[in-house]
Amino acid sequence: MTFVVTESCIRCKYMDCVEVCPVNCFYEGPNFLAINPEECIDCALCEPECPVNAIYAEDELPEEQQEFLELNRVLSEKWPNISHMKTPPADADDWKGVANKRKHLEE
Repeated sequence: MTFVVTESCIRCKYMDCVEVCPVNCFYEGPNFLAINPEECIDCALCEPECPVNAIYAEDELPEEQQEFLELNRVLSEKWPNISHMKTPPADADDWKGVANKRKHLEE
């Protein structure tokens, strides 16, 4: 099983989750983070660290967020690995809690 970054992360990208990951399975895109499902060890450390509740265990992924399981796999294969927390985007707080952000995902 893996953990999955979902729509709530789009344009927020706080990266608190990256700092606690013991296997560095996060990958960084322009405005989203992805978890490589082949590298995730299902430790669950990242889930409670996310300030926008964007991370779910695969078996608890809401129906409307199912596409993000495959998106995490695909995007983690093309984006660079990230192992340390960076500063979130300047407008991250403006996007916190905004719904229907999928159209803003920059792949």
